Amino acid sequence: MRGTPSPEAEAIAGAFRRSRRAAAPLGEFPGTLPGSLREAYAVQDAAIAGWDDRVIGWKVAGIAPEWRQRLGAERLAGPVFARNLHDVRSGAALAFPVFEGGFAAVEAEFVIRIGRVIAPEEASDPARLRDAVAALHAGAELAGSPFAAINDLGPCSVISDFGNNNGIVLGPEIPGWTTMPLEALVTRSFVNASLAGAGDAARLAGGPLGALAFLVAHLATRSRGLGPGDLVSTGQTTGIHAVRAGDEVAFEFTPDLRFGAKAVAATAAAHPAIDGMTG
Repeated sequence: MRGTPSPEAEAIAGAFRRSRRAAAPLGEFPGTLPGSLREAYAVQDAAIAGWDDRVIGWKVAGIAPEWRQRLGAERLAGPVFARNLHDVRSGAALAFPVFEGGFAAVEAEFVIRIGRVIAPEEASDPARLRDAVAALHAGAELAGSPFAAINDLGPCSVISDFGNNNGIVLGPEIPGWTTMPLEALVTRSFVNASLAGAGDAARLAGGPLGALAFLVAHLATRSRGLGPGDLVSTGQTTGIHAVRAGDEVAFEFTPDLRFGAKAVAATAAAHPAIDGMTG
């Protein structure tokens, strides 16, 4: 699927990259909204190619029911970059950036750490997928975009800007997850000490491994794959909880796992664009 991006795809990708680097809001979608998932992922691939960081994993998210038939998919994917990984397994305090004037939210999610290369044909074999998982972690997605209305325009808008991802939080490993019913993998999210939502792994179609199966098959269509150490954020379990700079969040997972974080205003990136690019 990957190839030389069209001038329009590169222009959209470049606008999102510039806004992210400058931590500057976008008032409207930067160009003509892609009309298909294929066009949207072409924009995403162009954005990845021009971003000055390496992909260390992927976020998976559900597509709202009203869009599924039109687009022919139930899930979407976006890249997670090395600088946007926040490892709180040591218990360290976390401050994460949010785009002021853009979109920002947190989501309690299970994060899969991959143990070996996964072949595309394994997407349809739950046992082989489970064997490829090194660990399941408590975690969270830090959803974020400089475009405040990114979700309002639907999945093609979301996909175009890195899947509306601004990082993931990697929390403690969940012991014994392979023998636990999905309903027993309970999660709770708090914003400013108030309960924002509660759920469990059963809210994910097919559980965390269902999200992984989708991603393996999807990445194969884009000449990409998963290997040792890659991370997969498998989708929200308690809802999408909007945050702004100054908000404090916390997440609880069965059995007795908890971590917290604080939102701070994003600032212009200090790192250079890749290969001197400004787009």
